[in-house]
Amino acid sequence: MTDSPAPLADPHLRHPADAPAEGGPRDIVILGSTGSIGTQAVDVVLANPDRFRVTALSAAGGRVELLAEQAHRLKVRTVAVSDASRAGELREALRARYGSAEPLPEVLAGPDAATELAASECHTVLNGITGSIGLRPTLAALEAGRTLALANKESLIVGGPLVKALAEPGQIIPVDSEHSALFQALMSGTRAEVRKLLVTASGGPFRGRTREELEDVTPDDALAHPTWAMGPVITVNSATLVNKGLEVIEAHLLYDIPFDRIEVVVHPQSYIHSMVEFWDGSTIAQCGPPDMRLPIALGIGWPHRVPGTGPVFDWSKAMSWEFFPLDEKAFPSVALACHVGALGGTAPAVFNAANEECVEAFLSGRLPFNGIVDTVAAVVEEHGTPRGAGLTLDEVLDAETWARARARELAARMTERTAEARA
Repeated sequence: MTDSPAPLADPHLRHPADAPAEGGPRDIVILGSTGSIGTQAVDVVLANPDRFRVTALSAAGGRVELLAEQAHRLKVRTVAVSDASRAGELREALRARYGSAEPLPEVLAGPDAATELAASECHTVLNGITGSIGLRPTLAALEAGRTLALANKESLIVGGPLVKALAEPGQIIPVDSEHSALFQALMSGTRAEVRKLLVTASGGPFRGRTREELEDVTPDDALAHPTWAMGPVITVNSATLVNKGLEVIEAHLLYDIPFDRIEVVVHPQSYIHSMVEFWDGSTIAQCGPPDMRLPIALGIGWPHRVPGTGPVFDWSKAMSWEFFPLDEKAFPSVALACHVGALGGTAPAVFNAANEECVEAFLSGRLPFNGIVDTVAAVVEEHGTPRGAGLTLDEVLDAETWARARARELAARMTERTAEARA
């Protein structure tokens, strides 16, 4: 087996800044601090003040009271909101939190605020932003030489060649539970010894249902995830298994393993977060209770583990762990994602952008559940075979803009046809 260049995430390679154990707290920037990843990252930092110090926070702007509270508790230097219209409200919330003698943090506002923070002086940037808007901050952090704890899978998926061109070996530490698990399991052997990556999926709230049984599920049904507490977009992506398709593309990019050697396995308990199968027949699994604080702490603390970060199993109690093959007929999103990932170029950006629009349409009652992946597949087919060489950021953004507009058009047509059929 011929070894190819080092993958983006490799536990055998350490970014130079990560090698020694620091004498003081490590400076961290948290992007998307009021979201699911961000709030749990804040919990990790507050529990370990001797290890971590947050210098800056960014958020979209929908939860300014929480952002102000985080800023005060963490004593950050800078706070940013991407929605410039919320800047005044944020300043008022900060004044209400801070005493008269306490200096207020600097406030940045606008769509480039998170990107500016990603390049600011720090050791590690945790990108916990949801969606492809996380691409620019990802590129900024890499270009500035920061270690990137990456939870924003979309930025890698839509801008894979751009990210790979900037990232130094070992500069990206994955935070998704599945990719953190693969990262840890890969410590057990060399890349040349890997036969297969096994990415586990809970199966979401609709595991075991047929495609026909999914026709009339509601947003409330889709948001009732059995094991993980996540934001609405990621939770719906888990219900369609689009999230797992995105993770397969991400695994391919992070670990430089071909798509035909990456397999999705349904594991309802979410105790095993992913596995690596080696050439000798050994399979190494990383397991733990479903708690995102564990991969977050490893991401921002690597190469050091943070003691007591999350819960552990009580091995004195009986447990049953189940595994099932993926039902590709009911959930065609994984196969579609593999097709898109193999196409490369702007195809992953089209896939992701169209899906984001379709999820929004589903949540607002404008698109049936099965219509999400059906519409995404139609947009991908219209996009055709992309030009993969020499990809630029403008090409990615243009492809996203087209995909969003086309997805909205097709979703509206599908809604009209469904209404007519039921009339």
